[in-house]
Amino acid sequence: MREFGFELSLCAHLESERSGLVSRQLGTSCHGNRVMDIVCVTPGPEFDERRAITEQTIPPAAIESQAGPGTARPWREAYDGHPDRGEEVLEAAVDCGFFERERRRGRAYVRQTVRYPDWYDRLIGIENKPDLGNPGALETQLLTDAKLALLDEVVLATESYVTGAHEHRIPDPIGIWRFDPETGGREVVREPQKLPVDQSGIELVERRTARTDIEVVDPADIERQRRRVAERAYGKGWRTYDLPPCSRIDPDDAGLPVCPWHGSVVDPARTCGEDCAGYEPADPPGIDLDGIRAERSLWDPDPEGKQRRQSGLDRFR
Repeated sequence: MREFGFELSLCAHLESERSGLVSRQLGTSCHGNRVMDIVCVTPGPEFDERRAITEQTIPPAAIESQAGPGTARPWREAYDGHPDRGEEVLEAAVDCGFFERERRRGRAYVRQTVRYPDWYDRLIGIENKPDLGNPGALETQLLTDAKLALLDEVVLATESYVTGAHEHRIPDPIGIWRFDPETGGREVVREPQKLPVDQSGIELVERRTARTDIEVVDPADIERQRRRVAERAYGKGWRTYDLPPCSRIDPDDAGLPVCPWHGSVVDPARTCGEDCAGYEPADPPGIDLDGIRAERSLWDPDPEGKQRRQSGLDRFR
């Protein structure tokens, strides 16, 4: 509950002060299962071109396939993977407007509708730990981030007072913020260092008392995963919750699920419902979370590509 509210409040704060995109709960490893609490994506030189394609995540396997924007080619030759998965990728890429498809003698031919743009620049990861008195696996997580260097910068965000002992346990490249979710105040305790994202990285896959398993990740794999993180961030955003069907819920201007009965931001999936003593059944609040995201960020919910796709979709079925 507390960490959920802290995370959403920080997302809203970052979205209000930055010109890029904010997303949450994204996988940021190549071989392990590291999940970063928040990822901020800063725009690159061709961000507008990306906005025009689709509001969704473009399937990574489609981007990484051999299907280009030139002459259409057979999908089975362009895609190197399991055929069943290939069908899912193809359908998703056509649906979001990144692929055009046609049939020739019973075979699916595809081409990209546009060249995939150079649309993102820096990826900044924020690991949230409101209470440093209960750190869990924090040190290992941040050490993994620093050694892998998948993200350009990584920051630890906390509500706790940061002592010298805390700073000593946090890897040197990792920045530190103190954030107050009630006021939105953010203090930079330590600036993050730029990580070498264009070099090979070392991923800590598993760390035990007497042994640490690692994987060496080459620059091509790091760049591939960076693109996947950026794409997922674009399509997902951070408002990934549904507002609950309760009359007490009172979303704020950023769309946070504020509950005056609880006196805080709540996690609708875990807190709201008949098991809550303050629950009063009602229709969910009639606010458009996607609309709020569009107003407060560079994300476009109705891009030009979507409009073109609707007008000529039947040609590719």
